[in-house]
Amino acid sequence: MFSLAPIDTSWTLFLDRDGVLNYEKKEDYIRNWTEFRFYEGVPEAIASLNEIFRRIVIVTNQKGIGKGLMTAEDLNNIHNPMLQAIEKEGGKIDHIYYCPDLADDSPNRKPQAGMAFQAKSDFPEIDLSKSIMVGNRMSDMKFGRNAGMHTVFLATTHPDTPYPDPMIDLRFNHLMAFAEACIHAKK
Repeated sequence: MFSLAPIDTSWTLFLDRDGVLNYEKKEDYIRNWTEFRFYEGVPEAIASLNEIFRRIVIVTNQKGIGKGLMTAEDLNNIHNPMLQAIEKEGGKIDHIYYCPDLADDSPNRKPQAGMAFQAKSDFPEIDLSKSIMVGNRMSDMKFGRNAGMHTVFLATTHPDTPYPDPMIDLRFNHLMAFAEACIHAKK
């Protein structure tokens, strides 16, 4: 079983966005900042996780761009205030990777590992075997496995997902619970 105890500042944390940091929009996309709502405690959780992990990056599929429902500028208009809110609580996201592609087999669309490899290219010190992918869907878990990472499933939107499961190393109810477990493992 995977243990959080060995994690130190040489590790990298990969986070999905919708369903991990913020509430998902049923059958639709978050298209502007007014629709974006953090789960309780997320900015604070990220600040705590920054004390443990060397890097924290977001990897998110954003098919709404590919469908023409929003633009990359619209996405930036969501991400910029999101990052500011995280920074206000003392947290930091090193980079946001997003895939606007429509094709499910796009090399950059989760569960394919393209965004992880892009992060490794941008930050060569990232060791994917010393990385954790946190997500709320099985496609996030498959992304983590495809990149050679450990995986953490958050039961925010799909609480009935079976666990244990070979794709899931650990399961928590929300990001703050994961952050608290990481902090506890360091004591």
